[in-house]
Amino acid sequence: MQHLVDYFATIPSAHRSLILVGGLTLFMLLESGIPLFRGRYAKGPHAAINLFFTLTTVVVNFMMASVLLRASDWTAATEFGILNWLPTMPTWLYAIVGLLLLDLIGAYFVHWSEHKVRWMWRFHLVHHTDPHVDTTTANRHHPGESVFRFVFTTVAVVLAGAPIWMVFLYQSLSAMLSQYNHANIRFPAGLDRALRWVIVTPAMHRVHHHFTLPYTDTNFGNIFSCWDRLFGTFSHLETSQIVFGIDTHLDPAEHSRIGSLLRIPFQRHRAPVGAKFRE
Repeated sequence: MQHLVDYFATIPSAHRSLILVGGLTLFMLLESGIPLFRGRYAKGPHAAINLFFTLTTVVVNFMMASVLLRASDWTAATEFGILNWLPTMPTWLYAIVGLLLLDLIGAYFVHWSEHKVRWMWRFHLVHHTDPHVDTTTANRHHPGESVFRFVFTTVAVVLAGAPIWMVFLYQSLSAMLSQYNHANIRFPAGLDRALRWVIVTPAMHRVHHHFTLPYTDTNFGNIFSCWDRLFGTFSHLETSQIVFGIDTHLDPAEHSRIGSLLRIPFQRHRAPVGAKFRE
Protein backbone atom coordinates (compact mmCIF):
# COMPACT_ATOMS: atom_id res chain seq x y z
CA MET A 1 0.00 0.00 0.00
CA GLN A 2 2.84 2.38 0.80
CA HIS A 3 4.20 1.96 -2.74
CA LEU A 4 0.83 3.15 -4.08
CA VAL A 5 0.85 6.15 -1.74
CA ASP A 6 4.40 7.09 -2.75
CA TYR A 7 3.60 6.73 -6.45
CA PHE A 8 0.53 8.97 -6.42
CA ALA A 9 2.23 11.50 -4.13
CA THR A 10 4.74 12.23 -6.89
CA ILE A 11 2.92 11.01 -10.02
CA PRO A 12 4.24 12.80 -13.12
CA SER A 13 1.77 14.75 -15.24
CA ALA A 14 2.64 12.49 -18.15
CA HIS A 15 1.48 9.45 -16.18
CA ARG A 16 -1.81 11.13 -15.28
CA SER A 17 -2.36 11.91 -18.96
CA LEU A 18 -1.50 8.32 -19.83
CA ILE A 19 -4.15 7.05 -17.41
CA LEU A 20 -6.77 9.24 -19.11
CA VAL A 21 -5.74 8.35 -22.65
CA GLY A 22 -5.05 4.70 -21.80
CA GLY A 23 -8.46 4.20 -20.25
CA LEU A 24 -10.19 5.87 -23.17
CA THR A 25 -8.25 3.72 -25.64
CA LEU A 26 -8.97 0.51 -23.73
CA PHE A 27 -12.72 1.07 -23.60
CA MET A 28 -12.89 2.23 -27.22
CA LEU A 29 -11.22 -1.05 -28.22
CA LEU A 30 -13.66 -3.02 -26.09
CA GLU A 31 -16.55 -1.13 -27.69
CA SER A 32 -15.27 -2.21 -31.09
CA GLY A 33 -14.96 -5.84 -30.01
CA ILE A 34 -17.96 -6.39 -27.72
CA PRO A 35 -20.40 -3.51 -28.31
CA LEU A 36 -23.79 -3.54 -26.64
CA PHE A 37 -25.41 -1.39 -29.33
CA ARG A 38 -24.26 -2.03 -32.91
CA GLY A 39 -24.30 0.15 -36.01
CA ARG A 40 -26.40 2.95 -34.56
CA TYR A 41 -24.10 5.91 -35.21
CA ALA A 42 -20.97 7.15 -36.97
CA LYS A 43 -18.33 6.79 -34.26
CA GLY A 44 -15.78 9.13 -35.86
CA PRO A 45 -17.84 12.37 -35.94
CA HIS A 46 -19.44 11.47 -32.61
CA ALA A 47 -16.07 10.90 -30.93
CA ALA A 48 -14.66 14.12 -32.42
CA ILE A 49 -17.29 16.22 -30.63
CA ASN A 50 -16.82 14.45 -27.31
CA LEU A 51 -13.02 14.54 -27.53
CA PHE A 52 -13.23 18.30 -28.10
CA PHE A 53 -15.02 18.62 -24.76
CA THR A 54 -12.54 16.21 -23.19
CA LEU A 55 -9.78 18.59 -24.26
CA THR A 56 -11.56 21.61 -22.80
CA THR A 57 -12.01 19.70 -19.53
CA VAL A 58 -8.28 18.90 -19.43
CA VAL A 59 -7.41 22.55 -20.13
CA VAL A 60 -9.70 23.85 -17.37
CA ASN A 61 -8.30 21.35 -14.84
CA PHE A 62 -4.72 22.14 -15.85
CA MET A 63 -5.25 25.89 -15.49
CA MET A 64 -6.69 25.47 -11.99
CA ALA A 65 -4.51 22.58 -10.77
CA SER A 66 -2.45 24.80 -8.45
CA VAL A 67 -5.61 25.64 -6.48
CA LEU A 68 -6.18 21.96 -5.75
CA LEU A 69 -2.55 21.49 -4.72
CA ARG A 70 -2.64 24.46 -2.35
CA ALA A 71 -5.93 23.31 -0.85
CA SER A 72 -4.47 19.89 -0.06
CA ASP A 73 -1.27 21.40 1.34
CA TRP A 74 -3.32 23.75 3.54
CA THR A 75 -5.33 20.90 5.07
CA ALA A 76 -2.10 19.04 5.82
CA ALA A 77 -0.46 22.08 7.41
CA THR A 78 -3.49 22.98 9.55
CA GLU A 79 -4.70 19.40 10.14
CA PHE A 80 -8.11 20.46 8.90
CA GLY A 81 -10.68 18.05 7.51
CA ILE A 82 -12.54 14.87 8.43
CA LEU A 83 -9.62 12.54 7.77
CA ASN A 84 -7.42 14.56 10.11
CA TRP A 85 -10.03 14.39 12.86
CA LEU A 86 -10.52 10.62 12.73
CA PRO A 87 -8.53 8.19 14.88
CA THR A 88 -5.44 6.60 13.37
CA MET A 89 -6.33 3.74 11.04
CA PRO A 90 -4.56 1.41 8.58
CA THR A 91 -3.56 3.09 5.34
CA TRP A 92 -5.91 0.95 3.25
CA LEU A 93 -8.90 1.94 5.39
CA TYR A 94 -7.78 5.58 5.43
CA ALA A 95 -7.68 5.49 1.61
CA ILE A 96 -11.17 3.96 1.33
CA VAL A 97 -12.72 6.48 3.73
CA GLY A 98 -11.01 9.34 1.90
CA LEU A 99 -12.12 8.13 -1.55
CA LEU A 100 -15.69 7.75 -0.30
CA LEU A 101 -15.69 11.34 0.98
CA LEU A 102 -14.19 12.75 -2.22
CA ASP A 103 -16.65 10.79 -4.34
CA LEU A 104 -19.61 11.96 -2.25
CA ILE A 105 -18.81 15.69 -2.41
CA GLY A 106 -16.77 15.96 -5.59
CA ALA A 107 -18.91 13.68 -7.76
CA TYR A 108 -22.31 12.65 -6.34
CA PHE A 109 -23.26 15.94 -4.70
CA VAL A 110 -22.18 18.19 -7.58
CA HIS A 111 -23.97 15.90 -10.04
CA TRP A 112 -27.14 15.96 -7.93
CA SER A 113 -26.88 19.77 -7.73
CA GLU A 114 -26.58 20.02 -11.51
CA HIS A 115 -29.99 18.39 -11.80
CA LYS A 116 -31.61 20.49 -9.08
CA VAL A 117 -30.26 24.01 -9.74
CA ARG A 118 -31.52 25.47 -13.01
CA TRP A 119 -28.40 27.43 -14.06
CA MET A 120 -26.19 24.42 -13.35
CA TRP A 121 -28.56 22.17 -15.29
CA ARG A 122 -28.20 24.40 -18.35
CA PHE A 123 -24.48 23.66 -18.45
CA HIS A 124 -24.94 19.98 -17.62
CA LEU A 125 -27.41 19.63 -20.50
CA VAL A 126 -24.46 19.32 -22.89
CA HIS A 127 -23.60 15.99 -21.30
CA HIS A 128 -27.17 14.72 -21.54
CA THR A 129 -27.73 15.73 -25.16
CA ASP A 130 -25.56 12.84 -26.38
CA PRO A 131 -27.91 10.42 -28.21
CA HIS A 132 -25.23 7.71 -28.46
CA VAL A 133 -23.67 7.27 -25.03
CA ASP A 134 -20.27 5.57 -25.11
CA THR A 135 -16.94 5.90 -23.34
CA THR A 136 -16.20 9.25 -25.05
CA THR A 137 -19.33 10.68 -23.41
CA ALA A 138 -17.60 10.52 -20.02
CA ASN A 139 -15.97 13.93 -20.46
CA ARG A 140 -18.60 15.57 -22.64
CA HIS A 141 -18.84 18.58 -20.32
CA HIS A 142 -19.30 22.22 -21.20
CA PRO A 143 -16.22 24.25 -20.08
CA GLY A 144 -18.48 26.09 -17.63
CA GLU A 145 -19.49 22.81 -16.03
CA SER A 146 -15.83 21.79 -15.81
CA VAL A 147 -15.20 24.92 -13.73
CA PHE A 148 -17.89 24.30 -11.12
CA ARG A 149 -17.07 20.59 -10.99
CA PHE A 150 -13.51 21.65 -10.17
CA VAL A 151 -14.81 23.97 -7.44
CA PHE A 152 -16.77 21.11 -5.84
CA THR A 153 -13.70 18.86 -6.03
CA THR A 154 -11.65 21.52 -4.24
CA VAL A 155 -14.31 21.83 -1.54
CA ALA A 156 -14.26 18.04 -1.19
CA VAL A 157 -10.48 18.06 -0.72
CA VAL A 158 -10.73 20.71 2.02
CA LEU A 159 -13.64 19.12 3.90
CA ALA A 160 -12.09 15.65 3.68
CA GLY A 161 -8.61 16.92 4.52
CA ALA A 162 -7.25 14.78 1.69
CA PRO A 163 -3.48 14.55 1.12
CA ILE A 164 -2.30 15.13 -2.43
CA TRP A 165 -1.62 11.44 -3.12
CA MET A 166 -5.25 10.68 -2.35
CA VAL A 167 -6.41 13.55 -4.58
CA PHE A 168 -4.44 12.21 -7.55
CA LEU A 169 -5.57 8.64 -6.84
CA TYR A 170 -9.19 9.81 -6.68
CA GLN A 171 -8.93 11.77 -9.95
CA SER A 172 -7.39 8.77 -11.72
CA LEU A 173 -10.06 6.38 -10.46
CA SER A 174 -12.80 8.89 -11.21
CA ALA A 175 -11.67 9.30 -14.82
CA MET A 176 -11.37 5.57 -15.46
CA LEU A 177 -14.64 4.63 -13.72
CA SER A 178 -16.48 7.34 -15.64
CA GLN A 179 -15.09 5.98 -18.92
CA TYR A 180 -16.11 2.50 -17.81
CA ASN A 181 -19.66 3.27 -16.73
CA HIS A 182 -20.38 5.19 -19.95
CA ALA A 183 -18.87 2.49 -22.19
CA ASN A 184 -20.98 0.86 -24.90
CA ILE A 185 -19.90 -2.67 -24.03
CA ARG A 186 -21.65 -6.00 -23.50
CA PHE A 187 -21.17 -7.03 -19.89
CA PRO A 188 -22.43 -10.21 -18.20
CA ALA A 189 -25.69 -9.27 -16.45
CA GLY A 190 -24.91 -11.27 -13.33
CA LEU A 191 -21.48 -9.72 -12.92
CA ASP A 192 -22.92 -6.25 -13.49
CA ARG A 193 -25.54 -6.82 -10.77
CA ALA A 194 -22.85 -8.01 -8.34
CA LEU A 195 -20.47 -5.12 -9.07
CA ARG A 196 -23.13 -2.44 -8.78
CA TRP A 197 -23.40 -3.15 -5.06
CA VAL A 198 -19.98 -1.51 -4.81
CA ILE A 199 -19.25 0.55 -7.93
CA VAL A 200 -21.29 2.28 -10.62
CA THR A 201 -21.59 -0.05 -13.62
CA PRO A 202 -22.57 0.62 -17.25
CA ALA A 203 -26.06 -0.88 -16.80
CA MET A 204 -26.63 1.28 -13.74
CA HIS A 205 -25.42 4.53 -15.29
CA ARG A 206 -27.24 4.05 -18.61
CA VAL A 207 -30.50 4.56 -16.73
CA HIS A 208 -29.36 8.07 -15.86
CA HIS A 209 -29.01 8.83 -19.59
CA HIS A 210 -32.58 7.79 -20.44
CA PHE A 211 -34.12 10.76 -22.22
CA THR A 212 -37.02 11.48 -19.87
CA LEU A 213 -37.78 11.97 -16.20
CA PRO A 214 -37.87 10.46 -13.65
CA TYR A 215 -34.92 8.32 -14.76
CA THR A 216 -32.79 11.32 -15.73
CA ASP A 217 -32.79 12.33 -12.06
CA THR A 218 -31.49 9.02 -10.71
CA ASN A 219 -28.19 7.12 -10.46
CA PHE A 220 -25.94 10.15 -9.95
CA GLY A 221 -22.93 8.18 -8.67
CA ASN A 222 -19.56 8.01 -10.40
CA ILE A 223 -17.30 5.63 -8.47
CA PHE A 224 -19.33 4.20 -5.57
CA SER A 225 -22.95 3.09 -5.95
CA CYS A 226 -23.71 3.36 -2.22
CA TRP A 227 -24.60 7.05 -2.38
CA ASP A 228 -27.56 6.47 -4.70
CA ARG A 229 -28.83 3.67 -2.48
CA LEU A 230 -28.30 5.71 0.69
CA PHE A 231 -30.03 8.87 -0.61
CA GLY A 232 -32.84 7.09 -2.45
CA THR A 233 -31.77 8.05 -5.97
CA PHE A 234 -31.09 4.53 -7.22
CA SER A 235 -33.29 3.19 -10.01
CA HIS A 236 -33.36 0.36 -12.53
CA LEU A 237 -34.57 0.22 -16.12
CA GLU A 238 -34.03 -2.58 -18.59
CA THR A 239 -31.40 -1.65 -21.19
CA SER A 240 -33.82 -2.53 -24.01
CA GLN A 241 -36.11 0.30 -22.84
CA ILE A 242 -33.45 3.01 -22.63
CA VAL A 243 -33.40 5.85 -25.15
CA PHE A 244 -30.35 8.10 -24.89
CA GLY A 245 -30.47 11.89 -25.10
CA ILE A 246 -32.71 14.48 -23.46
CA ASP A 247 -36.28 15.23 -24.43
CA THR A 248 -35.72 18.99 -24.74
CA HIS A 249 -32.89 18.73 -27.29
CA LEU A 250 -33.68 15.94 -29.74
CA ASP A 251 -32.86 17.95 -32.88
CA PRO A 252 -29.52 16.71 -34.33
CA ALA A 253 -28.65 20.30 -35.23
CA GLU A 254 -28.47 21.04 -31.50
CA HIS A 255 -26.63 17.99 -30.19
CA SER A 256 -24.20 17.21 -33.02
CA ARG A 257 -22.48 20.57 -33.54
CA ILE A 258 -19.88 21.99 -31.19
CA GLY A 259 -21.03 25.59 -31.65
CA SER A 260 -24.63 24.70 -30.84
CA LEU A 261 -23.59 22.74 -27.77
CA LEU A 262 -21.47 25.61 -26.44
CA ARG A 263 -24.48 27.95 -26.70
CA ILE A 264 -26.94 25.69 -24.86
CA PRO A 265 -26.36 27.15 -21.35
CA PHE A 266 -27.21 30.63 -22.61
CA GLN A 267 -30.47 29.74 -24.34
CA ARG A 268 -33.96 30.13 -22.93
CA HIS A 269 -34.83 27.34 -20.52
CA ARG A 270 -36.97 24.55 -21.96
CA ALA A 271 -39.05 22.59 -19.48
CA PRO A 272 -38.73 18.81 -19.87
CA VAL A 273 -41.73 16.50 -19.74
CA GLY A 274 -42.73 16.38 -16.06
CA ALA A 275 -40.82 19.65 -15.60
CA LYS A 276 -38.31 19.63 -12.77
CA PHE A 277 -38.16 23.45 -12.68
CA ARG A 278 -41.15 25.72 -12.28
CA GLU A 279 -41.50 28.61 -14.70
